[in-house]
Amino acid sequence: MPKPAKGNTPPPGNPAQVIVDGAVKTNEWQLLPLDEETAALAAADLPPGRLVLPLPVWQQVKDQLEERRHEVGVWLDSDETADQLGEDARTLPLVAVHFPAFADGRGFTTGRLLRERYGFTGELRAVGNFMRDQLTYLRRCGFNSFAFQGEQAPEALLGSLHDFSDSYQAAADQPRPLFRRRGLA
Repeated sequence: MPKPAKGNTPPPGNPAQVIVDGAVKTNEWQLLPLDEETAALAAADLPPGRLVLPLPVWQQVKDQLEERRHEVGVWLDSDETADQLGEDARTLPLVAVHFPAFADGRGFTTGRLLRERYGFTGELRAVGNFMRDQLTYLRRCGFNSFAFQGEQAPEALLGSLHDFSDSYQAAADQPRPLFRRRGLA
């Protein structure tokens, strides 16, 4: 399936409730869309409170955000990579990864690279059009927060975080494969 063209997908939504670390919580972060108005913002013009800025905006103002570093996160679109944040990821409280379509799996790789290569320890949020059936796999790739845009209430999704009781492979959520945990090698 071809990847959606950047101009053909809506920006990620910002629901009132999100799942964070296995619990439904009020969304305290305001996700700013990437549009002409947001792209022209200077650090002094940013609204108060916790913000999630598009990567290009954050790159423009990051050096001016020292006083707000604990309340400004970044969202990566599907064509932006963990490498574009690089070591700066460690300084962020939140990184959101946009899934423009459930069939676009690039965000899974981005999440895993942020955790494993760049040592990101903050809130890693999936935003956009992922499916309930993908929650377990997103968690395995290091996501611990989910801004679900579907019609189901977040409480109804909690069980999907643990669709499988164990896994064979190593991943961001369990770095040791099953055979090593059982002492077979």
